[in-house]
Amino acid sequence: MLPTVAPAKKATNITLSTDVLTEAKALGINISQVCDQFLRELVRGERERRWKQEHADFIAAYNQTVEAEGLPLEQWRAF
Repeated sequence: MLPTVAPAKKATNITLSTDVLTEAKALGINISQVCDQFLRELVRGERERRWKQEHADFIAAYNQTVEAEGLPLEQWRAF
């Protein structure tokens, strides 16, 4: 099994609401980890949204072709 390499990290400053930060710390929540995970998901979602937007014409044309002609290689589909 290959060793897992953690992504490089960089210290940064962010501004958070005092009440939420205080409660999160009291609950033992790792602020850096939560922020990193949330931002990672947000970036992934935004990349996906932009990809769909950039390729909308192709997707629409492909869907129209499939609707008119059926799926390519459909006759060999086993499911």
